Amino acid sequence: MLRQQDVGHRIVVRRIVGIREGRPQFSDALGELVELSETHLTLATAKGQLRVPVAQVHRAKRVPPTRRPTAAAVVALERAADEAWPAPTRGRLGDWLLRSAEGWTGRANSALPIGDPDRPLAAAVDAVERWYAELGQPALINTPLPLAAPVGAELDARGWSTRPPTLVQTAPLTLLASPPTPGPAGEWGGAVVELATTPSDEWLAIAAGRKGGLPDAARHVLTAVEQVRFAHVYAHGALVAVGRATVTGQGRWLGLSLIEVQPAARRQGLAGRVIHELASWGVSCGATHAFLQVEQRNTAAVTLYQRLGLVTHHTYLTRVAPN
Repeated sequence: MLRQQDVGHRIVVRRIVGIREGRPQFSDALGELVELSETHLTLATAKGQLRVPVAQVHRAKRVPPTRRPTAAAVVALERAADEAWPAPTRGRLGDWLLRSAEGWTGRANSALPIGDPDRPLAAAVDAVERWYAELGQPALINTPLPLAAPVGAELDARGWSTRPPTLVQTAPLTLLASPPTPGPAGEWGGAVVELATTPSDEWLAIAAGRKGGLPDAARHVLTAVEQVRFAHVYAHGALVAVGRATVTGQGRWLGLSLIEVQPAARRQGLAGRVIHELASWGVSCGATHAFLQVEQRNTAAVTLYQRLGLVTHHTYLTRVAPN
């Protein structure tokens, strides 16, 4: 039988769906285990979430994960993510991207080493260090794994440090756009989700609190995307939750970011409602898949996203040059 350590992994479940002529009838389901309790287990399957009472489970076990995404798939998603979080100051080394946004967030202030830098690897890293030194910033490089493993080996040899891993998670957009499970009834039950093309001052204040300030470059990162929406959730006249979504990657990818619920309103299903509304907007734009980036150590967020059906596409490490 399954255990809590199986949550987040791919499993197969054989369940009893009826009795015919005195014999049980079975149906198999394959997907990622997103929740396991004493009474139910929940899978994220290709057709949506499936909640199975434990009493109906005949057999369940973990199975090997699907194949790793191709290098081309990782490159395409990383480029879509870059479009969704556009740094105002940019440069190139062949195919590599150089990005700066006054130090606001690692994603917007790091090199993205995908493709050919048009020079030997060591010379490319030298050039990255010079580019950031001229801006007066520490040199950062985001290394998608396993695609950028050779870059990581070069940085290891130079003594670059490593920040905690970040998970790039994805899901079919129709899964996230399906009606969310209602949260507990309470004072936030009447909260209304509103989508806007620009963030309100209150929205920006919440973002600044989460990200440690909001320089001018941050406003560019947040708003300089052609297709973007900002979710505002109001209750009792106050803004209690926010979120942001973009459509990039030639219209395929809905990028979710800054999903934030104020402390007093947490655990009421508001984050799920924000994601549902943004996903529904993405579907109306013709997007087919969603992605987000979350630190692996942020267990509360990772658990929420697993429950909604997001799975890890690949991982990246932010590498920091020695002083």
